[in-house]
Amino acid sequence: MKNTIIISLLAFLSIQLVSATPIKDSISSFTFQKMQLAAAMDFDCDACGCSASGGSMGFSSMLNSNFVGIRYFNQSYSSRDGIFANSPWIDENFNTAQIWTKIPVTEKIQIAALIPYHFHNRELTTGTENISGLGDITVMATYSVYQTQKDSTVFTHNIQVGGGVKMPTGKFEEANNLGTVNQSFQLGTGSWDYLFLTEYMIKKKNLGLNSMLNYNIKTENSKKYQFGNQLNYGSTLFYLLDLKTVQLVPQIGIAGEVYESNKQHGEKVLNTAGDILFSKFGLEVGKDKFSVGINAMLPINQNLSSGNIEANYRWSVNLNYTL
Repeated sequence: MKNTIIISLLAFLSIQLVSATPIKDSISSFTFQKMQLAAAMDFDCDACGCSASGGSMGFSSMLNSNFVGIRYFNQSYSSRDGIFANSPWIDENFNTAQIWTKIPVTEKIQIAALIPYHFHNRELTTGTENISGLGDITVMATYSVYQTQKDSTVFTHNIQVGGGVKMPTGKFEEANNLGTVNQSFQLGTGSWDYLFLTEYMIKKKNLGLNSMLNYNIKTENSKKYQFGNQLNYGSTLFYLLDLKTVQLVPQIGIAGEVYESNKQHGEKVLNTAGDILFSKFGLEVGKDKFSVGINAMLPINQNLSSGNIEANYRWSVNLNYTL
């Protein structure tokens, strides 16, 4: 209930800011006009966040095109403690502290990196189980295929494509998968995984819409276990409020994830496929070279592991420094 109230207040604040605050004709020195991948280069969540680099929480800052920062995000789930229909439900919390950065290489190419540290816990009938440690590090590059050049154009467009790799730096513990529905209570997949993405942003003055689509290919690890490939998609509507001393960017949107079945020794693992659709709310505040952002997500519709796993909510907070 507490999380629902916080998210509702955040959404209300965003609406009030857009309707009540006058907007200047010129945009501040923040990189809003040059913003690329503005709303969410979504990374793999492995069907419940085990080695989540960001899930659908998003990757980019609304205010900083190129930055280095720290981010914390939390994912809450409920799942069955066992493989039987009468197995009890338990609470699971996936927590990640992350160093993230985007660095320009050329005018059209950017390099991005994510270094996560996970500390997860779940309340089993036999007691609390905790795991913590370094997660899977992700490195990728994006290329701007098309970007509107004329500032006087009513609508500006930006199309990007990219790809990358997630390295098996996080520990995969086979014992964590025994006798449990949620196969994702891990620090990493234990495999080399590959990401491909495309993103399109359209903007008119201070109002913009960002849409993205990406696909994650996951390979078999040394324990002969393979997490299912994953499709992520989403759209985010955002608005820049350029005040005298600070910049505010309220945002609202949707995000979806589709998971294929996991495999073990080449055979599909039952009840590991699924899909979920989230609503997204966020607000970012920037001053000088620093920005602070908060984002929250609530499920609209879901079918995870044949109904044996339920996502409750996700939220994140980040602090960035513009390069």
